[in-house]
Amino acid sequence: MISVQAAISRFRRDLTIGALVRSGLLAGAVACIMFDLVTGTGYGGAMMLLGIGAIWMVLGYRSVQGSRLSADSPLLIATGRFEEAENRIDAALRSFSLFKPAKLMSLHHLAMLRHAQRRWQESAQLCRALQRQRMGTLRGLSKPSTLLLADDLMHLRDLPGVYEALSRLHRQRLNLGEALTMLQIQTEYLASIGAFEPMLSEAGTKVQLAELMPAGAAARTQAFMALAAIKTGRTVLASWLRRRVELLCDANALAAERPLLAELWPALSAPNGPADNIMHGTH
Repeated sequence: MISVQAAISRFRRDLTIGALVRSGLLAGAVACIMFDLVTGTGYGGAMMLLGIGAIWMVLGYRSVQGSRLSADSPLLIATGRFEEAENRIDAALRSFSLFKPAKLMSLHHLAMLRHAQRRWQESAQLCRALQRQRMGTLRGLSKPSTLLLADDLMHLRDLPGVYEALSRLHRQRLNLGEALTMLQIQTEYLASIGAFEPMLSEAGTKVQLAELMPAGAAARTQAFMALAAIKTGRTVLASWLRRRVELLCDANALAAERPLLAELWPALSAPNGPADNIMHGTH
């Protein structure tokens, strides 16, 4: 298994080496041009420039090969093939890359793998190492990395850290998938700090968004909303949400995974109410 500290150290070292090689090749190209201008030969400098171009192409090709090594990692992680994903990511991190984006993606894939393995602390370390870097052409990687960090910190019960990550995300434009992930994390965070009223703001919209989530995430989001409904005295809404959760997952397993929800099922005994009133969060 890849050591997180070793991976981060290798990542930083490779970025430094890559930057030095790029700078050296660029300086060499400029020197070749200046050589021809000074000597007026127009031959020696051109030959050296051609050689530098050939070196750039070879190193660029190797960099592309390295980036392809971990390209399938997200699919492997999603299908539970963790060992194969680990081997590919390790090979990508060990390979030389002239360009920074390939290394950034490899480190992000490793953070995704550690998150899937429920190694929250290691995943959070990797995400923080990523966010210390200038993303350049991979600026879009900042949002999924921050979402991953927020979820890691939620599992670690680092609530100030979760708040900071969510605050950064609020200042960015998210796509639908990112917005759904943020809603899931934010709902659990608000429940953890006892901010139950904000959880039920626009309850109908949030329930509709939850329907677009995978079953487990949808169940957790609506379960926390049901808890908020209990805490704010909205028993009809709570009962309705509880039944939706029970259709999606094993309530006992969910309560065991999220102890905050343990009071949810024994406490709920309210009758049903009209669906329209429920969707608007009314009593």
